[in-house]
Amino acid sequence: MQSTLAPGQWTTFDWWPPLGWWPEAARDLLVPGPSASATFVLPPTPASVHAARSFTAGALAAWKLTEPAENMELVISELATNALRHGLHAAESGRRPSVHLSLVRRGPLVTCAFTDPASTVPALRYPGPLDAGGLGLHIVDSLSLRWGWSALAPQGKIVWAVLS
Repeated sequence: MQSTLAPGQWTTFDWWPPLGWWPEAARDLLVPGPSASATFVLPPTPASVHAARSFTAGALAAWKLTEPAENMELVISELATNALRHGLHAAESGRRPSVHLSLVRRGPLVTCAFTDPASTVPALRYPGPLDAGGLGLHIVDSLSLRWGWSALAPQGKIVWAVLS
């Protein structure tokens, strides 16, 4: 398959955090310190949200970062649920749909980034009092220093959140 992507462009199916990656919209938060990364592929099963939380807890423990663990697990739960619920329906035919979770440490900060094949934009919703759900991104927003998303070519996106 011939690639028509410009240098630096990634697709949902091949994006892994390149060395030194950090969300452009959060570059002003960076401070010097150790860096590390870990990536996990979530299969499209209900157990994947629990597996993502466990993977995150293990990575943070290995990096000796206990402070953000509880908040990070909540953010991971919300973003994993969104990626699995809303992101997998747009998978390219002939490919097994998956979601990638990447954790990137830069000093005391950790970014969790989820890729999924959908091009739909994540947005804060304001559900009614009887609506089930709809507050996940509010949780992400309240626990993160910053969160956002970036489009991937030719489809898909990365949804990320930075915690300290």
